[in-house]
Amino acid sequence: MENGQDKQPSGSEKLKTIHDSVQLGDIDGFQKLLQNNLSLLNERNPFRLETPLHVSSSNNKTEIVKFLLEWKGDDKVDLEAKNVRGETPLHAAAKNGCNEAARLLLAHGALVEAKTKYGMTPLILSVCHSIRAEDCSIVETLLENNADCDATDDEGMTPVDHLSKILECGKLRDLLLSRQQEQRKTKLLEACSKQNERMDALEKELSNIVGLDKLKMQLRKWAKGILMNERRKAIGLEIGTAGRLPHMAFLGNPGTGKTMVARIVGRLLHSVGILQTDIVKEVRGTDLVGRTGYKIREKIKEAEGGILFVDEAYRLIPEERGGPDFELEALEVFWFEALEVFWFEALDLEALEEIMSCMDNGKVLVIFAGYNEAMQCLISSNERLSRRVAKIFEFEDLSCVELANVLYTKINNQAEDSLLHGFKLHPSCSVDAIAELIRRVTTEKQRMKMNGGLVEIILNNAKGNLDLRISDDCAERGELLTIKLEDFEAAMRFLPE
Repeated sequence: MENGQDKQPSGSEKLKTIHDSVQLGDIDGFQKLLQNNLSLLNERNPFRLETPLHVSSSNNKTEIVKFLLEWKGDDKVDLEAKNVRGETPLHAAAKNGCNEAARLLLAHGALVEAKTKYGMTPLILSVCHSIRAEDCSIVETLLENNADCDATDDEGMTPVDHLSKILECGKLRDLLLSRQQEQRKTKLLEACSKQNERMDALEKELSNIVGLDKLKMQLRKWAKGILMNERRKAIGLEIGTAGRLPHMAFLGNPGTGKTMVARIVGRLLHSVGILQTDIVKEVRGTDLVGRTGYKIREKIKEAEGGILFVDEAYRLIPEERGGPDFELEALEVFWFEALEVFWFEALDLEALEEIMSCMDNGKVLVIFAGYNEAMQCLISSNERLSRRVAKIFEFEDLSCVELANVLYTKINNQAEDSLLHGFKLHPSCSVDAIAELIRRVTTEKQRMKMNGGLVEIILNNAKGNLDLRISDDCAERGELLTIKLEDFEAAMRFLPE
């Protein structure tokens, strides 16, 4: 008594009381304390930072474990709370061989692959207990709940590895090796199924791209390599892992499908977990030149978790600092005479440094894109950049037949909000006829300069000619939506040089 009043217990005394009642299995005392103070539901004890669920699980006090797991109050028991070692209540049960507590926790959704600060899973801790206690029951319980026999701790050791120095553990070793073999067969089948699904999805996407046969083969080979490594890792094989994201360079003229392929790459890498998202943020080299570091980082941040696609990356050589305006005519003249002399000195170093910094931190995959020769020189002129670019893909110019096929694909796949939605081609507009018309009327320079972009202009011009050709009193509904070969002939008279 102090001043006529009972002395109130301190905070540490409250913690000791609630955790002591749990450790002793005093369900009545525990419930009474909890009733008087609901905040004790997930209260932590000193030093170990364990909750009542940790303590009851590690001492196999199943009545209290069940009471906590079935708690109906507004506050919920933290099933994945971690103590000072990063152990969850399931870890606590596993390392002490508390089989019934572990079963209750697993039945209520405890994560069987949770890891401590040192990367230990409940299965690894249960193996260590079973070696000491010569009792495999806790290991069996975790294996029944699909605990991964190939999961490794921070030292790279699996549950089986922890047995390697122990001679007297035949039953436990047989149990783990048998289950490990079963799991690996299952994982292999699942990995094969996923690989086939992803390759089928890739093939479907590639089928929508006209031409570029060599590029498609490059992509298939690269994608198959990624998926095969995923399969190897799934069954516990140790393989080298790249330290950085597979940054890339896409080399080719405009209109060859570089942006489309970047989106395909984003979806593939996201599906295998290499990227957090399939977002592709498109920027031009001129969007980055002359910007402050803050503004450049803002652009990069928009692509975080996905792909930063830097089109016309050679324009990191700003014109005002002596860099060329890379039109096709300028390339050949400028290329051999002056470029090698001052290329590196003319680079916009701030923009490039910011980009290379984001390439190192693993948050963004960067794809540089632009004309073949200019991009090759950009990459080779900077050793640090060349080390970071893991893959280079070359995009070939489209042939006249391929351009005709692109035209057919576009006219047949117009979005509802497109000006050409609902239009069709006259039977005279065969692929061969359109290809021959493109070959006869356009120049190689025009085709190389625009590729697929040329098709968009041709279609829009042809629709304009159709509108001009149709008389006001035309009664044929179908004729209003049918583009003829003569419309394409007229359209090609107005192409940009």
